[in-house]
Formats: sequence, C-alpha cells, structure tokens
Amino acid sequence: MQVESATAPSLTRQQRREATGEQVQNLFNEILTQAGQAGYASAEAYDSENTVETDIQQTWDDWFSVSDTGNHPEGVHSEELKTGYGQILVRAYEEGGYADPKGFLNSLSDEDMEIVQHVNRLAGPIDTNAITEEGALNLLVPQPAQVDANNDGLTQVGAANLIRFPDSRTPDAVVDAWNETTADMSPRDKMMYQLQMKLSVMTANIIVDDYGQFVRQREPGDPDWVNPMAAKDFSYQDLAQQFLDYLDYFKNQIPKDKYEKDTAFWTDFKQTLAEHGAK
Repeated sequence: MQVESATAPSLTRQQRREATGEQVQNLFNEILTQAGQAGYASAEAYDSENTVETDIQQTWDDWFSVSDTGNHPEGVHSEELKTGYGQILVRAYEEGGYADPKGFLNSLSDEDMEIVQHVNRLAGPIDTNAITEEGALNLLVPQPAQVDANNDGLTQVGAANLIRFPDSRTPDAVVDAWNETTADMSPRDKMMYQLQMKLSVMTANIIVDDYGQFVRQREPGDPDWVNPMAAKDFSYQDLAQQFLDYLDYFKNQIPKDKYEKDTAFWTDFKQTLAEHGAK
C-alpha cells in the first residue's frame, strides 16, 4: 500500500481525497474481513511494511486532512477529532472492536463517544441499544470504507440509513466503469446520478394495489425489505438501458438540454460497463 502516492502535491484536492479514500478502503477491508465482517468488494489487496496500527493512523490522517470541511458544532475542533478518532480506530483494532462493535462502543468514555459522534456528523448522542450491528460497526470505520454489511442496499451509520453509490457491495468492474464515466463530472451532477443508481432500491419497496395506488412503503429493517441490486442476475447495463428507455419515452416532456445530458451519461456508462466486462 503506497501511502505516499496518495498525498502527492501534484494531485488536486479531489484526487487526493479519492486516492486516500481508496487506501482507507484497502486497509479496512483487510481489518474487517479478518474480524469476520463483510468487507469492500472493490478493495485491492492490502500490503505494507508498516504495522497495521501505523497504517490506521496514517491513512485516517491523510483522508481526514483532505476531506474535513469543518463546520463542526461550537467547541469541536477538527484537529482534536482527527487525533482522537485515530486513537479510537487503533484501539478498536487492538481490542476486538471490529468483531464486537457494540461491546467496544460501550467501553468508550463519554468523551470518546462524542468524538465518534462528531466525526460521523451525527445530530445527537449515540445510543448503542437503538442501532444495528452494522450501524455500530460503521461508527468505527472511516467513511470511505463503511460497509453495507447486511446487503440491503443501504449503508447504516449509527441510526442513519445512507444511500451511497458505489458502495461496499458494488463489483470492482462496475466501480471502474463508474469512476471512468464520472471522472470529469461536477460533484453536483455526480451526486444526482449516484441517487438515480439506487432509485431501484427505493421503488422496489413501494407497495401499490392492483390499480397502481400507493398502499405502503417498506422501511429498512422490515422483514420483507427488498434489494434488487443484491440479486445474482442484476445487470447494471440493463439498469442504464432502463434509464435510456425512460428518457426516450418522455423525450417530449423533458427539457432538451437535460435530455441530451442524461442520454449522453447513460449511454457512456452502459458502454463503459461493457468495456470493463461488467454485466
């Protein structure tokens, strides 16, 4: 794992953020899988001459340094969060926190729990009795490496259910195709398409009657919750084609510039998926 390359001054801030995020993924994929947890599907092999503890601190410091935007509550300082959370990550590794995240969280002091809360930008104090194992685990994992442990299409962090794409379940070839297609895209546009990629998860859990009228919506954690992206025959190319079909059907109702922009994106993404061997 070449930590130095991720912090090269010739890279832009966004490029450094992405590069350090990949190193966080690689390291924590190794940590999580060793602890018997689900890892990150697109992570590369972790290889370093440093101790794991050293790399935990360094990769976390590197990513946080280029990713933190400030805007923390009054009295909360970025440098204290960086140092404090890094120490908590090392302790979690050394004390079995990734095998038993709730038990480890319950062992932390109130001050350390506040650090975990603010690093994860949670609105209120953490109640370990009110969160799932996945939600607890991801409180101890830096954001780029947080996982969808139960494969429901959402990433639970504390009590929050977050929509992310790519996420820990996204195949490597799909991630490569996505990164290539969105390489020069603005953060705003990229976020819009990320949400659309997960739209199928949301719509699959809306239940309607025989007349198409809304009946109810399944909630995360419900026993009948559905994640269509977890199906073995799920096709990202088919998903891209569905968006293209939608655009074509509603072409006359969509502003021309938006139609052309979205059509270009989904066409490029579908083609790039094929080039990378992703179904």
